[in-house]
Amino acid sequence: MKSVWVLEDLPESHVWLGKALEAVFPGIAVQRYSRLADALEAARTQPPPDLALVDLSLPDGSGVTLIKLLNDLAPHTVCVVASIYDDDLHLMPALRAGAQGFLLKDQSWEQIAELLRGIAEGRPPLSPAIARRLLAHFRPQMHNFMIEPLTQRETEVLGIIAKGMTLAEAARLLGISPHTVSGYTKEIYRKLNVSSRAEAALTARNIGLV
Repeated sequence: MKSVWVLEDLPESHVWLGKALEAVFPGIAVQRYSRLADALEAARTQPPPDLALVDLSLPDGSGVTLIKLLNDLAPHTVCVVASIYDDDLHLMPALRAGAQGFLLKDQSWEQIAELLRGIAEGRPPLSPAIARRLLAHFRPQMHNFMIEPLTQRETEVLGIIAKGMTLAEAARLLGISPHTVSGYTKEIYRKLNVSSRAEAALTARNIGLV
């Protein structure tokens, strides 16, 4: 790594990230930006960096825009998010735009340096909390099912509604009232942590019921 861009609007974060970068890549050329517009202009007019550390929430926009532009113009640039946010609303758009790592700024600069060191070894720099969130996001929703299992009757109702049948049709097939089926359905939603029949159907496929 010979050059890096740091897009960050807080001066103290620039210092903190700079310490981590210098520890991992001694002598690396650091170009700092505090506004998204300036970084976008540089991406269009200057040679791209080897590494870009990008904050997501900036006064004039989202760092995801820079990640996407660099990914389009300079796919060899390693784009890594440095953010305080660890939720899916920030994580997933950044990954879809081309981010190859996601670091949380609640870690020490020494911890960040250790994660950045993995770039040279082909390891994506991911804070532990982000790695856990990614695993949870892509793991089938079976964990909810395992924590609080469905009863045999709830499993039957789920299997029927997952096939697209109405509650009335489910009631007729099972020989019970629509009101009772509705009660089972609410309990299924609660146990599987879903809020619609479409989500329930998806979960039923994930856990092998349909």
